[in-house]
Amino acid sequence: METKAIFSKVIGIGSYAPEERLTNIDLEKFVNTSDEWIKKRTGIEERRRVTKDMATSDLALYASRKAIEMAGIDTQEIDAVILGTAFPDYMFPSTACIVQKRLGLKNAFAYDLNAGCTGFIYGLMQADVFIKSGKIKTALVIGAEVITKFLNWNDRTSCVLFGDGAGAVVLRADNAPGIVNIEIKSDGVFADLLYMPAGGSKLPASFDTVNNNLHTVHLKGKEVFKIAVNSLTNLAIELLKKSKMKCNEIDLFIPHQANKRIIDAVADKLGLNQEKVFINIHKYGNTSAASIPIALDESFRANMLKQGDKVLITAFGAGLTWGGAIIKL
Repeated sequence: METKAIFSKVIGIGSYAPEERLTNIDLEKFVNTSDEWIKKRTGIEERRRVTKDMATSDLALYASRKAIEMAGIDTQEIDAVILGTAFPDYMFPSTACIVQKRLGLKNAFAYDLNAGCTGFIYGLMQADVFIKSGKIKTALVIGAEVITKFLNWNDRTSCVLFGDGAGAVVLRADNAPGIVNIEIKSDGVFADLLYMPAGGSKLPASFDTVNNNLHTVHLKGKEVFKIAVNSLTNLAIELLKKSKMKCNEIDLFIPHQANKRIIDAVADKLGLNQEKVFINIHKYGNTSAASIPIALDESFRANMLKQGDKVLITAFGAGLTWGGAIIKL
């Protein structure tokens, strides 16, 4: 008897961003920068910031509820919670377990993964593999970050870039491909280009690490820019080739919202019409692992996407890591 192939399909999407908007004009009041300088170099006009009492799990919870509501499933049908984040609530337990508890997911296993800004795509690939193997039928994949609490506001090259947010999707087993193709990659040679020096076992918290801002994001932007453009372009070409598709068959390109110049450079190298490139960096800045699912949710709810459309997503982050997927909705 022939065994039918199992695939995974996105059946629910949700996102959440904190209410507080921190504009470039606001930043001018306490950072040595200007609205013009930020917009010209990044395309960012504002970003969202959590209140002091909010954590990554709060944002993840709100985004997950929206995704589950759209999916129209009972929460007990969820078999796995995979949460991509570089800024969890605690070192342990995982933020995914906290979200599991708050959603009341009695039948799921839950864990975090850290692949920087590529975390959501890493999680998506793992959920896709679990479903295709037959181990699970339904997965909740989340990208969530609270970054603004970990910025050095004296470093104008990095603090203006990031914002807080979360996005989530529900994946479910299906008899037709939803995740058409997915790839993840990394190169630890460049690990020191984007990292947080202290807080782990190498440099535990101390007076010195706090006083020297070692618990904040450290970024070498120029170096990351060059690697990101080439890596993401090559990855997109690889995904299209493996999927036996041409670029003009893609209905929408959703790139990681890190820098508009990176987005424009990759789109130009791929020969993509700007009308097919989704951009919301001007509203949210770089929300790291939350970037792709937030953009996916916004584009779908704005009727820029419909059932059956093919979406190309790509992301690049700390590690260095990068990844992408072609998704048929």
